[in-house]
Amino acid sequence: MESPEAGGTVPPEEDFSFVSPIVKFVLFFFNLLFWVISMVMVAVGVYAWLLKHAEATMACLVVDPAILLIVVGVLTFLIAFCGCIGSLRENIVLLQAFSICLAIIFLLQLVAGVLGFVFSDKARGKVSEIINGAIMHYRDDLDLQNLIDFGQKEFSCCGGVSYKDWSQNMYFNCTMDNPSQERCSVPFSCCLPDDNEVVINTMCGHGIQAMGYVEASAVIYTHGCIDSLVNWINRNLFLLGGIALGLAAPQLVGILLAQILINQIRDQIKLQLYNQQHQADPLY
Repeated sequence: MESPEAGGTVPPEEDFSFVSPIVKFVLFFFNLLFWVISMVMVAVGVYAWLLKHAEATMACLVVDPAILLIVVGVLTFLIAFCGCIGSLRENIVLLQAFSICLAIIFLLQLVAGVLGFVFSDKARGKVSEIINGAIMHYRDDLDLQNLIDFGQKEFSCCGGVSYKDWSQNMYFNCTMDNPSQERCSVPFSCCLPDDNEVVINTMCGHGIQAMGYVEASAVIYTHGCIDSLVNWINRNLFLLGGIALGLAAPQLVGILLAQILINQIRDQIKLQLYNQQHQADPLY
């Protein structure tokens, strides 16, 4: 067989590659999909954030859905970037960074789930703290307001522990010195549904906090959203398990593909070094 230098064909062993094109491009398009999704998330988050007043956003930064969407989108973008470019360029460093990030996220999710189950009372207290904070900023953030209204309608509840939790909001506060026109009221999303109602009565919760539980229960949901959320979780454990598995599966697949590709690249590097040494020294 003629040598490559003489213009002949390349020996078949030099055409061989340990790097599988299937693994390489499956991982590439896998990350490309999440790369596009992350950019959409960031764009939507930035757009939603710019629509709101800066003062309102800063007042409730911790629970701001727009900020949360931006942060998650940026992290997803960076991780997908490492996986996308790492697989395309066969870069071990980027692939390792991608694999480690996915492993950390998976472990954090696993630890959070275990801790939430073991320390359910503390988790319940943390949820109560978040809900009370959201109630306080209900009128400060439109996205948060819509989220709370959706939650109260979906879970048929009102407030954290009870409907009287709405007194923590400065507009709904039930003290006598509160000049707000919404004093002692609750949001309309607390009201019982009326099938005959054509136009939503946004004033149906007016003055409800001044009523007793029995009287108020004829107009609104009097039980809190924390108990409703706990009951919903207990009724939908299989659904939540499926969602958790659906979130974990892409991460585990990404880690597996990245590790396979890293090992293939390392084997390919060893093969190239061997070929170079063999060509430099025929007796090697």
